[in-house]
Formats: sequence, C-alpha cells, structure tokens
Amino acid sequence: MNRSRRRLATVFCLLVAAPLTLVALSALPQHAAPQPPPREIVLEIDPAQSKVHWTLGSSLHTVHGSFAFKKGTLQLDTSTGKASGEIVVDATSGNSGNDSRDKKMHREVLESGRYAEVIFRPERVEGKITPQGIFTVQVNGFFVLHGREHELTVPVQAELAGDHWTGSAKFNVPFIDWGLKNPGNFFLKVNHAVEIDLELKGSLQNPATP
Repeated sequence: MNRSRRRLATVFCLLVAAPLTLVALSALPQHAAPQPPPREIVLEIDPAQSKVHWTLGSSLHTVHGSFAFKKGTLQLDTSTGKASGEIVVDATSGNSGNDSRDKKMHREVLESGRYAEVIFRPERVEGKITPQGIFTVQVNGFFVLHGREHELTVPVQAELAGDHWTGSAKFNVPFIDWGLKNPGNFFLKVNHAVEIDLELKGSLQNPATP
C-alpha cells in the first residue's frame, strides 16, 4: 500500500514539475540566429575627374553636350544591397557648344536659375558587389529634375581597386514626359528622352577584403 502511494506521489510530482520546467525555460532569454555583420563601403565621387555627357536626337541633327558634377557620396551595404547618399550635378553647367541653344535650354527647358541642381538618390542595389574587381549592378533610386522626384533604375558597371573606384552608366531621361518644356517646334522634332552617359571616378572608404 505504501509502495503504491509512493508511486502515485512520484507520478504527481513529475506531472507538476514538467509544465513548471517548460515555463521556466520559456522565460530564459532566447538567442536569435546570428546575423551577418553589415559590410558598408563608401564611394566618394571626385567631381574634377567625373563627367556627365548627354545626347539629344532630333529630326535635323543630334546634339551632344555635358554637365559638371558638384559632389557625390554613395553608401552601399554589400550584404543587403541597401544604398543611400546622393549624386549632385550642376544644372547651370549644361553646355552644348552653341550659345543661343544653351541659353534657351537654361531659360526655357531646365530653368536652371530656379532649379540649379539635378540629384540622384540611390536606395537599393540589385546584383553582387565584389570586394575588389569589376561588377555590374542595377541601382534603384530617385532622380530629382526640375524640382520633381522620379523613380529611376540605372545600370552601372564599376571597378573597386584598393582605395579608389571607377564606374560608368548609360540611361535615358524622358524629360518631356516628366513635364519639362519641349524645345522643338513645328519644323524641329526633338526626342522625348535625352541619353545620359556617366564617367565616374573617386575614392573608396572601408574597402572590403576579398
């Protein structure tokens, strides 16, 4: 009889102890799976060594010109693809080699006296960024032109080498569809998009090791 009572007491203790043990374990701090550390690199643009070329086609001829960079800094997290910073171009520096045409461009189309900067703000990079060497990615962000912000994806080829980098990009800006004045007339039909060709050079901070 006493043996049966002892067995019942043991079973009862186990039944009570089991849920109490689970409650105690659940109260302990839980450790999440370790996350890879951020791998941020910073790309500084050297305005003196970087160039903006543009090409605009029309029914009569193709016009080529340039703009000057003012400044630019890009922060890229190579582990997540997140990007930040901005690239700033001096809108007042636009030049096609023809004074009367350039005056019209600045006064009527760009209104550069009022909108003196063209800005690109990256938000995300799609594609693999290699620690050193050449790679090609898609940079998604917002393009600010004539005071308005537009989503834009720019294909970029870049090379990281030691403490410096170079890059190039080519894309179209549909400036007329974005609300800027059409510089054409009854006799001159102008393309609705201008082709932009970038040459980028600058310094590289926090270079990742291969």
